[in-house]
Amino acid sequence: MTEKVFWSDPYLTELSTHVSSVAGAQVTLERTIFYALSGGQESDAGTIGNWPVALAVWQGGDIVYTLPANHDLRAGDEVAVRIDWPRRYRLMRLHFAAEIVLELMYRRLPGIAKIGAHIAADKARIDFELDHNIAEHFNALAAEVARIVDADEPITSAFSDETAQRRYWKIDAFAAVPCGGTHLRRTGEVGRTALKRRNVGKGKERIEITLVDA
Repeated sequence: MTEKVFWSDPYLTELSTHVSSVAGAQVTLERTIFYALSGGQESDAGTIGNWPVALAVWQGGDIVYTLPANHDLRAGDEVAVRIDWPRRYRLMRLHFAAEIVLELMYRRLPGIAKIGAHIAADKARIDFELDHNIAEHFNALAAEVARIVDADEPITSAFSDETAQRRYWKIDAFAAVPCGGTHLRRTGEVGRTALKRRNVGKGKERIEITLVDA
């Protein structure tokens, strides 16, 4: 099983590790800081042994990385893994902004159903099953998000079940939520955000979240 160092230290941008296996263009690593698409959060961008990673996917407890077909890596090779830190940090900030918005929406509209989510480096989105204009809630929602961000609360991120690789994040006196993404240390790192409404079909509403100071 790949050791996911991006959970224990999501701020680490370079790591020396060894190749565990090679199958054509696909490789696995003993340890990694390179996050793979999960829970709506996009994969990191970066390199393994100076080879650009084209794709990163979860395969059980491992993460499989697709490199250029002409890579020369072999099992046992020592390699440096490097990630695009500015991109990762934007993903982390937008991810947690979306987490806060989602939790607040659950509280404002008990029973509301989330039907989709995606966290990219330029914006995050959350889709809901809803039969009215979701922007009606934006003033109150934005004020609550700003309050949580300005409070600069510590964010705990840890295993709820290490054997099953299940994790959670927690802000004391706010929420504890299952999530296996990469998380910030404090809410203040989110910074200023903006909310935008999209209607994506009958009975469906989308909140788009962007970083104002990105």
